[in-house]
Amino acid sequence: MDIFNIVIAGVGGQGVLLASKVLAESALASGMDVKQNEVHGMAQRGGSVISFVRIGKEVFSPVVIPGTADILISFEPLEALRYVHYLKPGGMLVYNKVTINPSTVASGLATYPADVEDQIAKACPDAHGIDALSIARAAGNDKAVNMVMVGAVMKKLPINAGVVEGVVRSVSKEKGIDVNLKALNGGAAA
Repeated sequence: MDIFNIVIAGVGGQGVLLASKVLAESALASGMDVKQNEVHGMAQRGGSVISFVRIGKEVFSPVVIPGTADILISFEPLEALRYVHYLKPGGMLVYNKVTINPSTVASGLATYPADVEDQIAKACPDAHGIDALSIARAAGNDKAVNMVMVGAVMKKLPINAGVVEGVVRSVSKEKGIDVNLKALNGGAAA
């Protein structure tokens, strides 16, 4: 298998790092080599967070080079637009349609683009928006958006879905297992 590159982008507090951990541990549990890297930025203040997961027979670097990602998972539309240049030609983007105003918009210094989804569609022919918040809410917890997003790409990963479910069970706190599994399956159905 060639190297399979995944970029996960979102806003601080959305669970980007946990989603990245689930994907990396799932690859390891599948007997693959994996490298993971994250950039926290202003994560604690609602700023941009990006994480890379690289999977393959032998992976030497944790960094995804722009133009080489097989999948971009974005927890927010503007973050999808910000990092779409990481996708390779023919790469797939799955993004959460629910917007979160960056601090510049919240403070009135900028305006959130009204046509963000049109811009995403122009930038990536294989872009799929889902309402991950509604799916997470139906699973029992708004914070399960990250598991919804992992579930949404599960079928495109070089990892068995059962392995991903097992990792989700192991990383979830006891009372969160059912919610996270419902969110994962809800994302897969989306």
